Amino acid sequence: QVQLQESGPGLVKPSQTLSLTCTVSGGSITTNSYYWSWIRQSPGEGLEWIGYIDYLGATYYSPSLKSRTSISRDTSANQFSLQLSSVTPEDKAVYYCARGGLGSWTNFDFWGQGTQVTVSS
Repeated sequence: QVQLQESGPGLVKPSQTLSLTCTVSGGSITTNSYYWSWIRQSPGEGLEWIGYIDYLGATYYSPSLKSRTSISRDTSANQFSLQLSSVTPEDKAVYYCARGGLGSWTNFDFWGQGTQVTVSS
């Protein structure tokens, strides 16, 4: 059973960089054909996909967030991380990490429980 767990600060100041880490257990982030995504949900909104890093370490970002987003990984720790720069209060959301694969990177089969991030001075 694959498990994902988000971690990171729950409060970030405006204009600073939001940094979150997803620790994966029960499966390797380098396993062929899996994609490791960050997804968020702002208050009263639907889910918004942010980007992914795949099993080879390649990344792909949402066009609307691409200029502020970086996703990286630490294969020795079986973790992948999100950095979102120049945050504003509009970036307040519950942030999730998730695994996609089985034919499509949008086929999310395992999710973390989510972590709340607030942007405030």
